[in-house]
Amino acid sequence: MEKMELYNTILSNTYEGIYFVDTDRTITFWNGGAEKITGFLAKDVIGRRCRDNILNHVDETGKELCIAGCPLLNTIQDGKKRETSVYLHHKDGHRVPVSVRSIPLYEGEKNIGGIEVFIDDSEKHEVQRNIEEYKVLAMLDQLTLLPNRRHIDSFLSSKYKEYRELEMKFGILFMDIDKFKLFNDNYGHDVGDEVLRMISKSFLAVTRATDLIGRFGGEEFIAVLVGVDEVSLTEKAERIRMLIENCALNVEGKEVKVTISIGATMVMGEDTIETLLKRADALLYKCKEEGRNRVSFG
Repeated sequence: MEKMELYNTILSNTYEGIYFVDTDRTITFWNGGAEKITGFLAKDVIGRRCRDNILNHVDETGKELCIAGCPLLNTIQDGKKRETSVYLHHKDGHRVPVSVRSIPLYEGEKNIGGIEVFIDDSEKHEVQRNIEEYKVLAMLDQLTLLPNRRHIDSFLSSKYKEYRELEMKFGILFMDIDKFKLFNDNYGHDVGDEVLRMISKSFLAVTRATDLIGRFGGEEFIAVLVGVDEVSLTEKAERIRMLIENCALNVEGKEVKVTISIGATMVMGEDTIETLLKRADALLYKCKEEGRNRVSFG
């Protein structure tokens, strides 16, 4: 097998898309990888210019690079290699994210065109999307889809830092479903899970974008509320308590209700996160002692 034929065989069967153009950007070679990634067969494109409604590269802003800013054209003109990420036009009409390398093509010392090598970045983008989704899922309680303990701790830490550095106060609500163990014993854990989901959806109805309400564990929930004072924090706690009291789950034709107790407090003085949570927990315990289904502020 002659060297040129060997080279063509190797290039035609690589995973990457590869094509050659002359100085007028007329396509002279188009390999199997290019066919697979773009949908255009070699017979469709050889002899045509790459800018003639074939790949029509655009960048992330939508700028049409074949009209201005074509990396392959720039490489042909100045002889410098380039690497970039673009979106090419697939034969079926959609856009494909690709990483592109443009390389000058010489015959002796004469510049006779350029080579573009590109790989499909779709899988990389999919992996990145999955990573972002996993990050979100890692911060959610899987039953209620509320922020989980890890997310609460992170959010609370950031608000505490703002308090220490910028004196931006915030309040927290430590909430617990009253007699939930007895409820589970009476109705079963499946119904108990439905109640947790019902309550969680009700929480979202009174949450602002700047607030966070999450599941702290079991039947305990914590709300971190920013931009509040003692009055507005107490009002929000009462609204939440009232809303839960008036929720009802239909279980085999019977209305099932629960109530919650809430310990409410503002960050103050030399509080640490630990002292803040301990105070809210003590206020919650006070609610339990005084009959439940109430708010205790302190």
